[in-house]
Amino acid sequence: MRPTPPDPSWDRLVALWPEVSRDNPFYRAKLAGVTSPPADWSEFQSRVPLTTKAEQVANQQAHPPYGSNLTFPIDRYTRCHQTSGTHGEPLRWLDTQESWSAMVDDWCAVFRAAGVGPGDRILFAFSFGPFIGFWLAFEAGQRLGALCVAGGGMSSMLRLKVLRENACTILCCTPTYALHLAETAAAEGIDLSTTTVRTLVVAGEPGGSLPSTRKLLSDRWGGARVFDHHGMTETGPVTYEHPERPGTLVVIPGSVHPEVIDPETAMPLPTGSEGELVLTTLHRIGSPLLRYRTGDRVRLARENGMWILPGGILGRIDDMVVIRGVNIYPTAIDEWVRRSGDVGEYRVTEDRRGALAELGVELEADAETAARLESRLRDELALRVPVTAVPRGSLPRFELKARRWRRLG
Repeated sequence: MRPTPPDPSWDRLVALWPEVSRDNPFYRAKLAGVTSPPADWSEFQSRVPLTTKAEQVANQQAHPPYGSNLTFPIDRYTRCHQTSGTHGEPLRWLDTQESWSAMVDDWCAVFRAAGVGPGDRILFAFSFGPFIGFWLAFEAGQRLGALCVAGGGMSSMLRLKVLRENACTILCCTPTYALHLAETAAAEGIDLSTTTVRTLVVAGEPGGSLPSTRKLLSDRWGGARVFDHHGMTETGPVTYEHPERPGTLVVIPGSVHPEVIDPETAMPLPTGSEGELVLTTLHRIGSPLLRYRTGDRVRLARENGMWILPGGILGRIDDMVVIRGVNIYPTAIDEWVRRSGDVGEYRVTEDRRGALAELGVELEADAETAARLESRLRDELALRVPVTAVPRGSLPRFELKARRWRRLG
């Protein structure tokens, strides 16, 4: 029985179900107890088990190199990408020509929402390695008629030179790397307000939806608009920023179906709740995911027929640390750091070598700024977190996802 009113996402699930449940070895085994197709999303949610990244890692280890989550013979696949490995073992992910083209269409939707189109010149400040990153975006830019400039294999200074010489209007990179480029420009006496860049399209980190990071990016890039989106190697593009509500992400219609669960019990939560984002891919039939636990902490809402994530990605479920009974999310630390004033990079150390866990922050700033942040952390967390001022340029820089937390013990 079909849901009413008609739901294009449901139609896509109905279309992929026969092939995936019959021809995909991974899901054929996982759905063995589901003897008939679900009748609606509610039944889908109650009858179809969750899929985890740990399952996918174990599956690829048991069936190297690509695992058994493949619906078609191997010669149907034309692309291979790999997760960054930030959270555990990296995964390889294959795509057919059809699924790749559909994901490029999704990235076209991202660019259209950002106001990108013919006549734009896009610099991709990205290494173009096995991580899926901006590969899709590069092809989407071409499909929309923009001039796409590859920035792989370049130093930050060379990327700034290429950006200026090509009069690029759009910059695609992580929020952290956009800050690093701005820092490099300042050190070289380059005024970014004189460039033609009008929009920063960022991804890969929660910072693109954090108000303090967005303001800092815009200020350092001469008032440029900051446009956030997010996706995963396993799912492809998932969201783009609401054109009229910065900091709110819109789930790309017809691309994935979202739900939210309690990360502790794995039980579904009602719309409007905060929890862990679970996704079902709807046009990646060759390498599908049904009810995939993303590990992203979000608030999922429904508005005017669209699924939205107010506040964007709030953090990672597995990133939360507990220090002396206090739950701490890295995104909260990042927000407070960015509000502190003139700060370069920072690094957080979680030290568990003693009887009591300790947290400390190194901050590329002056002593006054460090003291102000230490006071703020004490007020917000009811916990003493020493903040040490260190020289500018002394902490690591990152091109892809920043790794600012380290653990001792």
